[in-house]
Amino acid sequence: MKKKIKTSAPGKLMLFGEHSVVFGHPCIVTAVDRRLSITVEENGEEVFILDAPDLGLRAYSKNIKDLGNKDLPKEVSFIETCYKLFLEKYPQKKTIHVYSKNEFKSSYGLGSSSASTVAFAKALSEFYDVPMNNDQLFDLCYKTVLEVQGVASGFDIAAAIWGGTIYYVTPHGKFIKRKTVEQIEIKSLPFLVGYTGVKADTATLIRMVQSLHSENKKEVDHIFTDITLLVEQARKTLKQQDWPHLGLLMDENQALLRRLQVSSIELENLIAASKASGAMGAKLSGAGGGDCMLALADQADRKAVASEIKMAGGKIIEVEMNAPGVRLEK
Repeated sequence: MKKKIKTSAPGKLMLFGEHSVVFGHPCIVTAVDRRLSITVEENGEEVFILDAPDLGLRAYSKNIKDLGNKDLPKEVSFIETCYKLFLEKYPQKKTIHVYSKNEFKSSYGLGSSSASTVAFAKALSEFYDVPMNNDQLFDLCYKTVLEVQGVASGFDIAAAIWGGTIYYVTPHGKFIKRKTVEQIEIKSLPFLVGYTGVKADTATLIRMVQSLHSENKKEVDHIFTDITLLVEQARKTLKQQDWPHLGLLMDENQALLRRLQVSSIELENLIAASKASGAMGAKLSGAGGGDCMLALADQADRKAVASEIKMAGGKIIEVEMNAPGVRLEK
């Protein structure tokens, strides 16, 4: 009987600290209960095979020696690159057939690429009996994303691995070689998630902010410093569950993101609608340009806020936050 391993990893939503995290500043991110699952089994052939029907891929195959060649299809780039890096460090004879299933659309901006990379790395560790702790999983996945995108902060990888709600600082520059991952213990997060209908390109937006930083270093560094102060306040406020104060911090964070030019008309429409209907705070979540926004609303106002987000052209994404990290499934 062929060996078979199944794993899953959660998506994520950034709460505070977008873009500044790429430059070594902290952020706060939460894992969501929409998960991506990976099944790995021995295929008895000389090729790597991937089935990802959610991405329109069926029986994609590649000779092992050709893994990770340039110009990979975007749909396979993270998994194939991860496999290449894993085999470089832990050479194996058995080849595999990989099946991917996603509980959320990749267009939502909930971190499907990172979730697939993390779930796959965990599956490789289990399938090949190569024990890897969370830090080792992170290192493999972080290298994968860097190789594919050229830029990465790693917060979405950390969220997929550790789960829950975390305070995170990326490995950055010459002096900070190790990341920081600190769990924020909290029972629930009263956010609504609105999707703009516009798919954003994270790597392009990151490079845009990098270009803005190189042209206006002093001004952008000041914005990053202000965002960091908000992240540190939000870290305390989340623990205290002081929602009105957290809402004010969200609004301030959004104002700073506007100055980084990463918001959009669609995001601003949903943010304005949620604020007008009683939300305590609202901001974009992630790289910006589209994808999702967050609205903080108490139970009495949630229905009205959700209705106004829909009226403004958004779609409510039903997710639970603070979800478990990567795991082995039965």
